Amino acid sequence: MKITKKEVEHVADLARLSLSDDELEKMTGQLDTILSYMDTLNTLDTSQVQPTTHVFSVSNAFREDIVQESLSQTDAVKNGPLQDGQFFQVPKVI
Repeated sequence: MKITKKEVEHVADLARLSLSDDELEKMTGQLDTILSYMDTLNTLDTSQVQPTTHVFSVSNAFREDIVQESLSQTDAVKNGPLQDGQFFQVPKVI
């Protein structure tokens, strides 16, 4: 498939992109390569291939939700660089 500069300009206009002449040349070549590859893929017989949504067949990737004891407030802040025993102390932002 051969894509023309005019078609690339049209797509760039729809995407609100302004391309220089060098960028237009480069983009035309790149899009032509991509579309040629798609033509190659379209020649393959995929009638016996089942459609998939994921590369790996994972039926349920979720872990069981188990209620556990959480850290105490003092344990949670004890590794912070600055704390007052209950909260992290950080520099004033505003």
